[in-house]
Amino acid sequence: MKFTIYGKNMHISDGLKETLEKKFQKFDRYFDKETEVYVTFKKEKSYQVIEVTIPLGKTILRAEEKTDSTMGSIEAVIDKLEGQLRKYKTKLRKRYEAQDSKLNFEAFDDGDEQAPAVDEPKIVRTKRFAIKPMSPEEAAMQMDLLEHDFFVFLNAETDDVNVVYRRKNGDYGLIEPTFA
Repeated sequence: MKFTIYGKNMHISDGLKETLEKKFQKFDRYFDKETEVYVTFKKEKSYQVIEVTIPLGKTILRAEEKTDSTMGSIEAVIDKLEGQLRKYKTKLRKRYEAQDSKLNFEAFDDGDEQAPAVDEPKIVRTKRFAIKPMSPEEAAMQMDLLEHDFFVFLNAETDDVNVVYRRKNGDYGLIEPTFA
């Protein structure tokens, strides 16, 4: 795997990089050598936060963990990623097995038979509403007034459908579409 490691509000030592890469060796059986792994370490108040993103074609594996220690965060994020792989192994296999994939599906079969079956998610409600042109700031205000965590709107500046959402830290995020 190829690692790209960032530090936000903190310095990333060579020792920390080596430790991270060593801990991630357990994923060598799942991914090929060319798989990109993007890791961001952040310090928030007294917490150590680690975000890991692994793009796999059209699918992106992502995990974020926040604990009191850097090593605790690394262990927790590894456990979370491993759980995601076990939980969605069948869906990932169906999606990528016919293609030249970055995933090694034989690795899923060694002792993972106890993994719980994943219930298919189902859409239980459909809601329709008129999308009005507005600025992202107006959309954030409307979202707050409705006491929602996200709000879909037509961006008056770009004429694209956007989504404004509330982040875990209380700030807002904006999702803008790009077409590849």
